[in-house]
Amino acid sequence: MEVHMSPIAPLWNDDMVQESSAARNNEAPAIPFADVFQSAIDSVKETDATKNELQYLEATGQLDNPAELVIAENQAILSVQLLVQLRDRALDAYSEVMRISM
Repeated sequence: MEVHMSPIAPLWNDDMVQESSAARNNEAPAIPFADVFQSAIDSVKETDATKNELQYLEATGQLDNPAELVIAENQAILSVQLLVQLRDRALDAYSEVMRISM
């Protein structure tokens, strides 16, 4: 009784490795964390100013659509939460770096 088995194909070959390294070289440049953090701060300021303006318009009876205020309040809350999460992640990363012994 003869058993004919075909060889197992490799999971990757040299061409695939070269393609992946070429793809890594063509990636977009990384955005510095300071720019991301500053963008989050600017977003908090902008959404808070919009929320405050809409609250003023509502208080004076000039706001036509109250849903705009609810949306602005939720956007302000989300932008603050994002900023807090970024801060927490930065502090966690800093703590990890400080724990590394040389």
